[in-house]
Amino acid sequence: MAATAAPATAGGARIAIEPSRSTFAASRLALVALVLRDLVVLRKNFAEFVIRTLVQPFLLVFVFLYVFPTIGQGIGGGGAGGGAAARASESAFATVLVAGVVGISIMFQGIQAVAMVMAQEFGYTREIEDRVQAPCPIWLVAVAKVLSGATQGLIAALIVFPIAAVIHAKGVEAHLDVHWAVVLTLIPLACITMTSLGLLLGTVFEARNLGLMFGFVVLPLTFLGGTYYQWTKLAPVQVDGVHWLQILVLANPLIYITEGMRAGLTHASHMHLYIVYPVLIGFCATFLTFGLRKFRGRVLS
Repeated sequence: MAATAAPATAGGARIAIEPSRSTFAASRLALVALVLRDLVVLRKNFAEFVIRTLVQPFLLVFVFLYVFPTIGQGIGGGGAGGGAAARASESAFATVLVAGVVGISIMFQGIQAVAMVMAQEFGYTREIEDRVQAPCPIWLVAVAKVLSGATQGLIAALIVFPIAAVIHAKGVEAHLDVHWAVVLTLIPLACITMTSLGLLLGTVFEARNLGLMFGFVVLPLTFLGGTYYQWTKLAPVQVDGVHWLQILVLANPLIYITEGMRAGLTHASHMHLYIVYPVLIGFCATFLTFGLRKFRGRVLS
C-alpha cells in the first residue's frame, strides 16, 4: 500500500502519512497476542497444570502396572500367581496401556484447557467479552484458544510419556519402539483435534452443565477410546456375526489417537495409519467448523 501525502501546510511543506496496518497484519498480531497471553497464564500456573495433567495418568499406570502385578491380580488376560506367562501378558498390557495413557492425556488436556475454560468465560466471568474486542475477526479469537490449548496438550504428552514408560512392577515391562515420523506428526494433529472438540463442547455446554458433559461425553469417549485395549482385539465382541463394538467405537475420535500412538510407540497390532490420519483430519475439520460457528453464535447472542 503506497504512502499518501497530506495537503500542503502553510509553509508549503507536505507531511508523509504512514500506510495503515493491513487487516491481515493486525489479525496476525492479535492472534499471536491472544496465544501468548494464554501461555503466560500457563507459565504462572505451571505447577497446577502439571499436577492436573499427571494425576489421572499416574493413577492409571500406578494401579494397573504396579499395584495389580505386585499383589498378583492378573491384568491383560494374565492369571494370578506371578508366573512367566502372567508376566508376559502383563507386559503386553503395559505396552498397550502406555499409548492409551498418552492419548487420554491429550484428550483430557484439550477438554480442560478449552471446554471448561470457555464455559466459564461465557458464564459468570464474562471474560470472553474482553477477548472479542481484539482487532481481529471473532473466529480468530476461537482459533487462538484452540492453538493455546493444543500447545498445552503437547506439553502434557511430553510430561506423561516418561511416567507411563517407566512406572511398572518388577518383571513387567512395556516394550516400546518409537517411530518418530508417526509421533511427530500424530501428536500435533491429535492435540488440535481434541482442542477443536473442546471448543465445540465449551460452546455447547454452559458452566452449570459441565457435569453432564463429563457424564455423557467424556466418560464414553474414555472407556470406548481404546485406552485399555486395542481396536484390533475387539473382533470377538459380536452378535450374530456382527462386530458391533468394533464398529461402534469408530465414531469415537479417541480410538484413532490411541491406535495411532500404538503405531508410533510400539509394535503392538493397531489400526492402519492410512485410516487414522484421514479420519482424524476429518474429525478436526468437523469439530472446528461447528465449534467456530457455535462460538460466533454465542458471542453475538
